[in-house]
Amino acid sequence: MNVQTTERPSAAGAPAAAAKGDAAASVKDLIYRATIMLDDQQWNDWLALCADDFVYQIRSWSPEINKDMTYMHAKRTDMQHLIDLLPKHNTDHSPLTRHTTVYTVDVAEDGKSAKAISAFIVHQHMLDTGSNSHVSAGESHLFLVGKYHDEFVIEDGTPRFKARTVRLQERRLDRGSHWPI
Repeated sequence: MNVQTTERPSAAGAPAAAAKGDAAASVKDLIYRATIMLDDQQWNDWLALCADDFVYQIRSWSPEINKDMTYMHAKRTDMQHLIDLLPKHNTDHSPLTRHTTVYTVDVAEDGKSAKAISAFIVHQHMLDTGSNSHVSAGESHLFLVGKYHDEFVIEDGTPRFKARTVRLQERRLDRGSHWPI
């Protein structure tokens, strides 16, 4: 009796694919946890999610001058100094909340790095803290719209931010914009 067997394709790539899927899920989780920390003004906890060589930028394209504008370019140590000075900044203390949606996560073949693009919307919740501010107190306003272009380093399955470029649609920033977006 002649029995034919059909070999199945090798599943050798399956664990690597699963590992990439796990890494992508970990990156998404990190982005969402970072959003919560920023909303709660847990600046140092947010910065702890970043690698030692982390770079943070806020940029926007200006069609009026046909150039990319840079509002901030800071290394991790610069961000720590900014965070340390936040209590001294002139602000109306109106809280900001972010709505972040992760669009893409691309994990490198070796699983040691990743890139992600997320969209965000930031709302400012107005407080009654100054002259004529009672007019808008209690209202929520659209504050910023843009995308995060994030880069990650992944060590032992744990991602950390290596770089975040905040690409804004706005070109005019108001009080509260010195907080990490």
